Amino acid sequence: MRAFPEDEHLSHSDPSTGLPVGPRADRKRLPETFTPEQMLEAVLASVDNDKAEDIVQIDLRGRSDVADYMVICSGRSSRQVAAISEKLADRLKQTFGVSAKMEGKETGDWVLIDTGDVIVHVFRPEVRDFYQLEKMWLPAGQVVGARTL
Repeated sequence: MRAFPEDEHLSHSDPSTGLPVGPRADRKRLPETFTPEQMLEAVLASVDNDKAEDIVQIDLRGRSDVADYMVICSGRSSRQVAAISEKLADRLKQTFGVSAKMEGKETGDWVLIDTGDVIVHVFRPEVRDFYQLEKMWLPAGQVVGARTL
């Protein structure tokens, strides 16, 4: 018997990508009444309603154990980035009862919202251009906006 049984649940890095992975079954899941696809639709509706720009949805199923989907979008200013993020977290709490984890809202340059099954990145356009997350996660040759990655 192991001294620390919780070690079995610790995530590890995928050697091919370096990304953290862990046992999928142990991830915090939405209540049985909601699917990751319903969460994704709610996220997309929320950011669209708040006038986020250049909304990109990336299917991570089979590619990462971190989440099922990733959504990347932009706000025109730090204030709008923070507002989009805060309203999204509030709507998810009201609709699904999910307390999303949020990082970066104080500066408003790049806010990461982790809902469990959907990871959301809200950027100011300059910061988004610098990090180019779409380039890292989308398959090569897929068109995003006017650019081909």
